[in-house]
Amino acid sequence: MSYNADYTREYFAIMESLQGDVPGRRAAYEYLQGSTAIVHHQVVAASFVPRLFDAQTYRIMKETAETAHRILVKVIEHYLADPAYRRAFDFDPRLEELILLPRGYDAVLPFARVDTFLDEDDGRIKFCEFNADGSSGMNENREITTSVAQSKTFEEFANRHHVEGCELFESWVDKFLDIYATYERRVENPCIAICDYLENGVVDEFHIYAGLFRQRGVECVVADVRDLRFDGEVLRDGEGRQVDAIWRRCVTNDVIDHWDESQQLIDAVRAAKVALIGSFAGHIVHDKQLFSVLFDERTTAFLDADEISFVEETVPLTAFLDDDHVNLPQIRENRCEWIIKPTDHYGADDVYAGESVTQEEWERLIDRFANGRAGHPFIVQRYIRPFKTETLPPDTGIDALPDDEVPFDPRPYNNLNGLYLYDGEFMGVFSRLGPQPTISKDKQGMTAATIWVDRG
Repeated sequence: MSYNADYTREYFAIMESLQGDVPGRRAAYEYLQGSTAIVHHQVVAASFVPRLFDAQTYRIMKETAETAHRILVKVIEHYLADPAYRRAFDFDPRLEELILLPRGYDAVLPFARVDTFLDEDDGRIKFCEFNADGSSGMNENREITTSVAQSKTFEEFANRHHVEGCELFESWVDKFLDIYATYERRVENPCIAICDYLENGVVDEFHIYAGLFRQRGVECVVADVRDLRFDGEVLRDGEGRQVDAIWRRCVTNDVIDHWDESQQLIDAVRAAKVALIGSFAGHIVHDKQLFSVLFDERTTAFLDADEISFVEETVPLTAFLDDDHVNLPQIRENRCEWIIKPTDHYGADDVYAGESVTQEEWERLIDRFANGRAGHPFIVQRYIRPFKTETLPPDTGIDALPDDEVPFDPRPYNNLNGLYLYDGEFMGVFSRLGPQPTISKDKQGMTAATIWVDRG
């Protein structure tokens, strides 16, 4: 049993002793409105109340994340080495081509975020999804932590406990440069490009990382994949600068969507003229059909007994949403037990929890997505009810309320914990919360700062 709920109650008690700490909340809200915590041109929704995690929670998250990483690396390595094992996956031939392109450095899965549901009462944890190089949220966490850390409530709590935030910036620059140092064709003074299709990317976050690389004396630019040019020997960005290494932030299904416009990058990787960190093999982690493959006997054959038990305990039952893999009438009749998702999208696009819709709507969704009718495959997954914690909703509109009308009563929100891994090392948490069964920005979701308390 964790102390997390006790810490949160203590935090609210401090806030109450400060009559709601309205000045602190106003200042935090104002800070965020002028901050770089921006996703798709909008300031993110945030809570004034951090997620406060104890030492036991840290240990559970660290062990879970790092064990998952070891298993995922094994899966990627077997996919690359064994043509027969590749048949466990149903990938577009173009995806398979990208996955098999040369890597040239040691790290198999440089950057990942594994999203989890943790029951903070009994310590049991289940996975929601795995994410690789397109993972974001680091800057949200940083800015929201800065916004609340200047408040009287936080200061008083920090006076009573040893508190630590999650350092997700300098640590990644260190890790990236360490990975590049193992690259077979490394150069002394590389130019690094952070690459995405920029209308899809968290561009403010990219520029913060680019600035940190430059502070280390390493040239770093932010570039759109479509602007890259390759002459057979050198890859250049849209300004004509030679690019020696890329931090790939573009997810692979976006590469497929922009296939013709992405060939310059693909040709440079194929010719081993640029270090692509991480490689397209990260798609194996991103694609949700992996949840089913982890139970496949072709996978369990190379996992040890502890790893098999770990998968059985943490990975919810998952299968393709089609008549060949599941009993569709059973799925229809028991909607509250299931959630449906596309295998290869991101941002909670077309994700539906059965308990969040009516039976009539659920029937329509099954008809719409089952058996490949949407044009791409969907999976159905056993629904995990998230752990609820007391928090405050976003302070939207607080600037227009008089002090005595600003509410500070706790409300229960569902939790989703994204565990960051830098080359297999657990680095921190992206704490997302929401009032609805599906936790996402378009379902009134919000982000909270993640704070370790008395970790020792």
